[in-house]
Amino acid sequence: MDLLNTLVDKGLRRELPTREEALAVLATSDDELLDVVAAAGKVRRQWFGRRVKLNYLVNLKSGLCPEDCSYCSQRLGSKAGILKYTWLKPEEASKAAAAGVAGGAKRVCLVASGRGPTDRDVDRVTKTIEAIKGENEGIEVCACLGLLSDGQADRLRSAGADAYNHNLNTSEETYGAITTTHTYADRVETVQQAQAAGLSACSGLIAGMGESDKDLTDVVFALRDLDPDSVPVNFLIPFEGTPLAKEWNLTPQRCLRILAMVRFVCPDVEVRLAGGREVHLRSMQPLALHLVNSIFLGDYLTSEGQAGQADLDMITDAGFEVEGAGTTTLPRHRADALAGGCGTAAEPAGCGTQESAGCGSHGGGGGCGPCGGHGEQEPVAVADADADVPAGRTEANGAPRTDLVAVRRRGAGTDLAPNA
Repeated sequence: MDLLNTLVDKGLRRELPTREEALAVLATSDDELLDVVAAAGKVRRQWFGRRVKLNYLVNLKSGLCPEDCSYCSQRLGSKAGILKYTWLKPEEASKAAAAGVAGGAKRVCLVASGRGPTDRDVDRVTKTIEAIKGENEGIEVCACLGLLSDGQADRLRSAGADAYNHNLNTSEETYGAITTTHTYADRVETVQQAQAAGLSACSGLIAGMGESDKDLTDVVFALRDLDPDSVPVNFLIPFEGTPLAKEWNLTPQRCLRILAMVRFVCPDVEVRLAGGREVHLRSMQPLALHLVNSIFLGDYLTSEGQAGQADLDMITDAGFEVEGAGTTTLPRHRADALAGGCGTAAEPAGCGTQESAGCGSHGGGGGCGPCGGHGEQEPVAVADADADVPAGRTEANGAPRTDLVAVRRRGAGTDLAPNA
């Protein structure tokens, strides 16, 4: 297939595809799916071998967010029945993180719901970072606290944070249909603040919210321009009690095509398979390891994932290996640029071409970053009815797999052991 040969050649050279080529990947047929996976897999192996990085989420503060992100189970108007609790103490968060580290995670992602942190919140998180790093030598810590104010990224960096996550989630054109309490530009600015402070930037998307193929390519190309080191790809978890509860637009095949497109556009970037993989990829999850080089271990922010041991078994059975703590995740050219604090602008390609630098998951219906709500709201679909959105096909009879959406009832904020 000429398209795939072209994309492989470009990916091996870190030459970016065109938008037309990216759209063509999303338009391939199910009969061509294994060819698409094999082609993108060559690019993945060129830059990351057969290593899989494990990440672990700790939800520091759950629920009651003042923002109105339609996808999010933590929005104030959410009726999803999720866990709600205020800030974990540093020792509680450190204990939660230790379970993930024991399971093989080399990065801990500290997430808190809300529009953005106050200075007092930053103080709390800095103490938590210090507690985690004091107990776990060499562990990476990524913070995900929402929109940042001046100086907060520098304070997090000084406290030992390695990365900051803030997802773009969807295209700029359709962003207003998903969230009204902050803007797409606000999100871009926060990622740039993190980069300016020397934090590795992590920014990704949520697929399955009713977006078109054009929306998907727009957000991935916007991420390419922003140039994060990590690009988490989330698949919407349609929680009952949220405006997007009826948005069941994904099949395992479409998820794999989306991941392949992201890999071709961001060939040498850590592409992370994040929230929703168990719900939408299901038994096809091992194939996704040929496209991504990073996953979350165990549970997410407000939803349960598959057992941590099942994740480890899946990686081994698929012929991959867990990335060790002493291994540098990023290819040398990107790692060197990040260590130099100058982004990757001097490189001919990557996930982008601007000065920048990269963790994330929408973890159970919400994004790492502002997610919340203002009372009730009618379900929102991003695309028009006649746009190129696939039908909601998740079973042979068309019924959505709502049985796979489970609210997290263990780990952080509970007395039960975490799943790691």
